[in-house]
Amino acid sequence: MNASDAVPPAAADGGLPAVAPQLRALRRRAGLTLEAAARSAGLSPAHLSRLETGHRQPSLPMLLALARIYGTTVSELLGETVADRDAIVRAADMEPTRAGGWTYLQAGAPGRGMQALRVRVPYGSQGDIVRVHPGEEWLYVLQGRLRLRLGDTAHLLGPGDSAHFDSLTPHRLAADDHDGVELLFVHTLLQSPTATLCLGSPTGELP
Repeated sequence: MNASDAVPPAAADGGLPAVAPQLRALRRRAGLTLEAAARSAGLSPAHLSRLETGHRQPSLPMLLALARIYGTTVSELLGETVADRDAIVRAADMEPTRAGGWTYLQAGAPGRGMQALRVRVPYGSQGDIVRVHPGEEWLYVLQGRLRLRLGDTAHLLGPGDSAHFDSLTPHRLAADDHDGVELLFVHTLLQSPTATLCLGSPTGELP
């Protein structure tokens, strides 16, 4: 028996790791064969089979890819549920978080596969920071003008303009007006204590 085929501890105890049965159930719900799902995710059928039986643990990029293919969220792939009371976020409950001069207000429920934020970007703050991370981003300009650089292309967005892009594309965001800019911002990112916000390093390093 190869080391990669060893039965994981959770399986030896009579149950698979939580993500394994979810991967299989959601693939079947999507009406995909193992071969079709693996091909869409850029995996071999054997690799996906090992993920579904708990012999391998998926990486974040794999989870994001499978979530898109199955039409679901990373949270559902992980077997997480969110209480009904978390479906609504009241304005009075949006606690601001400040980092690097930016202000973030959580506009969505925690533990989801997408994170929704209301973001206030002051002029001259973090404009030189390049962000690169797994997932997708969508933003909508509420007030002010935003300078958005995607790869080698620069864009100027005004109120009512939006952008939707793969966040593995190097990107920079900066306010073009001295009064700053306010955005609605949604991105797909696995929730963790170290990756709860799409923040750049205050020193300008790549995140």
